[in-house]
Formats: sequence, C-alpha cells, structure tokens
Amino acid sequence: MNPILRNILAVIAGLVIGSIVNMGIIMISHSIIPLPAGADNTTVEGLKATMHLFEPKHFIFPFLAHAIGTFVGAYVCARIAVHKMVLAMFIGLFFLAGGIYMVMMVPSPIWFTLVDLLGAYLPVAYFAGKIASSSKNENS
Repeated sequence: MNPILRNILAVIAGLVIGSIVNMGIIMISHSIIPLPAGADNTTVEGLKATMHLFEPKHFIFPFLAHAIGTFVGAYVCARIAVHKMVLAMFIGLFFLAGGIYMVMMVPSPIWFTLVDLLGAYLPVAYFAGKIASSSKNENS
C-alpha cells in the first residue's frame, strides 16, 4: 500500500477508535461512580453550574477515558502507520488539543487540569507508540 495512504488511514483509524474508547468509558462511568446529586452533565452550562459538587472520585473516569482513549488511538495508529512514533504523537497532540479545549469550555479544579493535560495525552501516546513500534507482530 502507498505509504502516504497508509499513514492517512492510520491517523483516521486512530482518531476514530480512540474517540470511541474515550466516549465509551465516559458513558459507563456514571454507572460506576454516580454523579453528585443535582449534577447535570448533559450540557456545558450544566457542568459549569454544578462543577462545584464534584469530588475527586468524579474525575477518575474522565482521566481514564482521556488516557485510555489516547493510548488505544495512538497504538492503533502506530500499528498501521509507516511513521509509527511521529503519528502516535500526532494522535496524542490531537487529543491534547481536545483536552485543552474542554478545559477552556468547562473549568475544572487546577489539580485535575494539570494531571489530565500533563499525564493523559503525550506520555500515553509516546508509550503506545513505543509498544507498537517494538511489537514482534509488526505490520509492514
């Protein structure tokens, strides 16, 4: 397959699959750790108005969704791509941009913002790229 086409398909697959994983984790999170009484997560305005009700436990699944979604997306991308690490890091940057956008839209506690933005995207994408690049079942 043409390397450019392969890289494009790898990025698309990584973004789509990573996003599906992220959303899936977010969707199941409230059945495991219920939202605080009165919290509304259906709109940005609802989240802004009720963010003060959230405890640290309510930030576990958003972090996991961001980190695992990024990991899976970067891994899938790197397994398919010709330029594995570069494109795995691109996936991490893309999801980081989404994280920064969400922080601007929905203010969160500074501790969560720092942990999420510094830990859930680029380090995880790098790790996924390393694992995919060193895998014995290399897709070539």
